[in-house]
This record gives sequence, structure tokens and C-alpha cells, in this order.
Amino acid sequence: MGVLMSRRQTVEKVQKVSLAVSAFKDGLREQPAVRRRAEAGGTRRGTLEQTVQEGEEEAPAGPSQPEEGSASKAAWERLRDGRGVEPEEFDRANRFTPPAFIRPQRELHDDEPPDISLEQREQILNDEMCEICEVWTAESLFPCRVCSRVYHDGCLRRMGYLQNDSAVEVTETAHTETGWSCYYCDNLNLLLTEEEMYSLMETLRQCKIIPDTCLTLDDFLHYKHLVHKQQFEQPMGEAQEEAATLQFSALDPDKKGHVEWPDFLSHESIQLLQKLRPQNSLLRLLTAKERERARAAFLALDQDGDGFIGEGECHKARHTWFRKHQKETPSCNVSISHVGPMSESSPASSGSAKSQEKTLLAAEQEDTRRVDWPGFLRDNVSYILAARPNSAAVHLQPSA
Repeated sequence: MGVLMSRRQTVEKVQKVSLAVSAFKDGLREQPAVRRRAEAGGTRRGTLEQTVQEGEEEAPAGPSQPEEGSASKAAWERLRDGRGVEPEEFDRANRFTPPAFIRPQRELHDDEPPDISLEQREQILNDEMCEICEVWTAESLFPCRVCSRVYHDGCLRRMGYLQNDSAVEVTETAHTETGWSCYYCDNLNLLLTEEEMYSLMETLRQCKIIPDTCLTLDDFLHYKHLVHKQQFEQPMGEAQEEAATLQFSALDPDKKGHVEWPDFLSHESIQLLQKLRPQNSLLRLLTAKERERARAAFLALDQDGDGFIGEGECHKARHTWFRKHQKETPSCNVSISHVGPMSESSPASSGSAKSQEKTLLAAEQEDTRRVDWPGFLRDNVSYILAARPNSAAVHLQPSA
């Protein structure tokens, strides 16, 4: 029986074939290219220390602006293009070539309110074939908890997206209610358009943030102070600095003393989306799975079935989006609809969990505003999107 393919599927298939042919051609040229680079005395990529040293060595002695090292330039290119790993880093004989990500474009109707009904449930169907190799092997496929894509663990390894113990983690979480996000959905930076990405890159350059580096608390606060002064033309106040400190703690759940680059990039990406796009545009980014989880959460809170919940309950729901799979437990079956006070072991907990619970209870007692389904979606859409990454970090700290 023949398989009918849509125009989009046909284009994607042609692109994959083109990538395979390009990889083969590059492999034929690989040895001469490596020899030429060796004769030139340098490689394209390196460690952070090598990047800094290379930048210092290439910097001119005069007062003119220093040129970026080749490794630093490559990092900026990956940031611009939304690529995680360069094809040159792979052993071409045993690895697939990473896909070329295409950034989204804004449509004319994006700012109009989307029709997301509370009563009309959506049927959730995963793809039947692996996104990478396009082969169906039933139970061995791992579904993404955000989109409809499915993958083989072997394909993910050859793409370079599963390393060390991450394969075990994917196996344990992919088929639970907590789930696992694929490499598309795990990277919030891919939600930005080219224009939005250019704006973020300019801000990072002006604040002297180097891609692929970790940020300490001092680095994070210094960056936040500069961004706040650029945006509001006045210094950051104590309240804003305290909020930034809490956000740093949320991005560093393991208390390592620094924030990993992917977590920082996801945090800044969701912040930029909040700043530049209206809520209606953000609502259009939600997938069918995310909309269904939001319905389950709202219906669980709407005990009397009148279509309204309290504002305090809406605040509580924000914390539940960030319930992550705990590595020390075999599985995590906490549904997004199981809303309630945040536990002390929750990654979203920064500081005293008891004090936060008291704040939530006080806000609930003073709650007079009623929230309907559209309002619930608008209030929570940023937190739903920010919960996509697999990292235990909380990329958008909910307010109490």
C-alpha cells in the first residue's frame, strides 16, 4: 500500500536527503580540510578557556575594538541559528547530521484571540514513525510530552542528543505523565523569530555575555542591572534585585553556584517573548497536549463547575507546571492537574517552602477576583511554555 505524503512532508524528506548528500560530500573533503586546518595551527571549536585565550591572542594591541576568536564566532553562529551541536563535532561514520532549524515567523492573525474551548476536548495522537529515521517500531518509540513527535533512543544517540545517563532518564520518563521533551521543544530559544533572536543577541553582546558559558550570581545580577537600566533608564531597585536573586536560585536547583548556559538562554528567551508578544500570540504557541493539560488543571480546580476559579487557585496552578521528574525516584506520575501547595522537594522551591505556603494562603484569603477559562490560559501561558525544558531548573519563577 502506498503512503500519501503532504507537501510539507515531501519538502522535509527532500531536505533530509539533501542533508545526507551534503554530509557525504563533506566527509570526502574532511581529511584535506582537517590537514589544512592543522597546518594553519588552529581548530574551529575549543573549550571556554581556549576561547578566552584565543580571543586574547587575536586581540590587537592598539585602541581599536578586538576581533572575536573563531570559537567565539562559532558560538554566536550557533546561537543565531538555534543549533545545539555543530556537524563538525560528530564522527560522520557513526552519527547523523543535526537538523537545520527554521525559526518561526509572525503571522497577521497572531495577535487575535485563538478559539480554545474548555468543553471541546482534543484528541491527542502521536506520530507513528520516528522523526529521525521515519521507521515504525511500536513500543520502542519515545513520545515527546509537548508535541506529537516520537523517537528511537538509538536515533537520538546518533544525533548526539542522548549522552551518558540521559538515555536511562528518557526511558524512565517518556511514558509517564511527567513525560520527556524532544530536542525541538526542550529549546525555548527556537520559539523566537529571527528579529527577536537578533534583539536578544544584541542585548547579550552589549552586556558582554559570552555564549556557552555559565553565569554566577554576580554575573547574573550584573546582567540584570544592565538590562533594566537599558529598558527603563534607571537603576534596578531592591525589590527587582531580590526577584532576580530568587530567579537565579530557581535556575540553579542543585545549588552549584552557577546557571548553565541552556537554562539561562531559555530563561531569557521566555522573558523576551513576554516582553515583545501579546498573550494571544503566546497562546497560539501551545500544543494540543499542553492545552489538554491546561483543561485538566482548570477542571480540577473548578469544583462547583460554574466555569470560574479563585485567583489564589490560579496562582497555585503556576507552580504545578514545574513539577519535574526526580532522578532519585523510579518514576513520577504527578499529573499537571494535581494542583496544590508546593512541596519542599519541588524544584520551584527556593528558600523556605513554609513561608511561600503562608504567602499563598494569605493571598487566597484576600482573593476576591474570579478567573474564567480564557483568563486562566492568559495568566498561565508563559509558565506553561517555560515548563517545556527537561532541565530541573525553573525558567520563569512564579510569583507568590
